Amino acid sequence: MNMKELKASKILDIRFSEVDSMNVVWHGSYMLYFEDAREEFGRKYQLEYTRIADNGYYAPLVDMEFHYRRPITYGMRPRIDIIYRPTEAAKIIFDYEIHDPDTDELMASGRSVQVFMDKNYQLIWTNPDFYAEWKKRVSQ
Repeated sequence: MNMKELKASKILDIRFSEVDSMNVVWHGSYMLYFEDAREEFGRKYQLEYTRIADNGYYAPLVDMEFHYRRPITYGMRPRIDIIYRPTEAAKIIFDYEIHDPDTDELMASGRSVQVFMDKNYQLIWTNPDFYAEWKKRVSQ
């Protein structure tokens, strides 16, 4: 699938509740940062969770990975970038990069995969119409 790159960015405010006793972001916080990025992407490109639900579907996560490169500490304001990875499959795939606010150095990266389920919690194997239309619209 040939599509222009779809990317969104957000500045993260690292809160005290997100760090451990070493003042380093706790590993579980990365999932929340990725979620914040997905919400930012949805707002920017009209692929919000409410839009998915309003069309009769859910988009649960089925795979998530992240890689630490450098510690993120309390008080930092790193930038998270989210990049949509097109696929013909009925999936939503994103890559993530968290960058140092001062040097732009890569601090962490990751990837997530979401699939579609109908409101009866049945896996959908083909692209829902609204998603196929969305992909066509954003590729122009």
